[in-house]
Amino acid sequence: MKGNFPIDRFQQIETPFYYYDTDLLKRTLLAVNQEAGKHDNFHVHYAVKANANPKVLNVIYHAGLGADCVSGGEIQAALNAGFPASKIVYAGVGKSDWEINLGLDRDIFCFNVESIAELEVINELAKARNKIARICLRINPDVGAHTHANITTGLAENKFGIAIRDMESAIEETLAMPNIHFIGLHFHIGSQILDMGDFEALCNRINDLQDDLARHHVTVQHINVGGGLGIDYIHPNRVPIPDFEDYFRTFGRHLKLRPGQHLHFELGRSIVAQCGTLITRTLYVKQGTKKQFVIVDAGMTDLIRPALYQAYHKIENISSEDCHETYDVVGPICESSDVFAKAIDLNRTRRGDLIAIRSAGAYGEIMASRYNCRKLPKGYITEEL
Repeated sequence: MKGNFPIDRFQQIETPFYYYDTDLLKRTLLAVNQEAGKHDNFHVHYAVKANANPKVLNVIYHAGLGADCVSGGEIQAALNAGFPASKIVYAGVGKSDWEINLGLDRDIFCFNVESIAELEVINELAKARNKIARICLRINPDVGAHTHANITTGLAENKFGIAIRDMESAIEETLAMPNIHFIGLHFHIGSQILDMGDFEALCNRINDLQDDLARHHVTVQHINVGGGLGIDYIHPNRVPIPDFEDYFRTFGRHLKLRPGQHLHFELGRSIVAQCGTLITRTLYVKQGTKKQFVIVDAGMTDLIRPALYQAYHKIENISSEDCHETYDVVGPICESSDVFAKAIDLNRTRRGDLIAIRSAGAYGEIMASRYNCRKLPKGYITEEL
């Protein structure tokens, strides 16, 4: 089954472009709020790095979520979309001075700090502004996730966060800094995780760490478990909304929160990926020696995930109902890695046919580049078509 698209309207728009199904986005956000809302102390922040299209951000803001940012630009984008500073958390291994100062000036909820060196800089900058910076320490739980190596972030050897062995000394240094208010711990083990056992393992590790802290009479008000919940790239029509019930239930059952503690989540891909589709037009169908190529006007500059991660996206010819033929789907960029898929079945394809590359709402438009001096793709939401 193909997706349901306004094909006639698509024909009038310059390709390539991103199309965001806001009905699906709103239904996804409703599911998030319903399942997280079963727990009084669960708070969800949308990970802006997944998609910062202003129209998409506006829909998410109106659903009442907070924002998880990893740059000053993302903080500003969240503020511009209406997110209150009191719901903005700011992570990132390399925060620059101007980005930290922006967070301080706007009094964001929390900085997720990834090193002692960063902590010292935040304390210094906060002192210069006569501010107190709320911070969580990002701890590497050394929990592996069943996902691609490039998007695993919780191992001891990742560049992110503070090693477990250094946690207690880091907390001691934090408590001694006059312009720092230590409010909690932050964790994130990776992305595109579908095995709830990975999150259960994270819960068990956090439980052990909290027990260690309790023996030293240290308690924290906030625990942030990051995001990481994956989506079904193979069946976007059959499974358009991830299993948020199982996700939040896993943390509700296995994480032993202390009285009064708040649990924070930073979901990105699972909220926006399925609502977004990259629409591209067939330029040529090329007959090779042993295979056929569908050459489209979108390339790795518009959607880099297949080239970067060898990521799978379901691809559909939404202009044709003819019998299937086997093609490689490739773009126009002067790189041999500019390939969306190899040896896939599509309805027989001709020049001018519209091709839909599905599940592209996360890490698609936001990662687009102007390599080869190409235009950036535009993004449209349902209401505009």
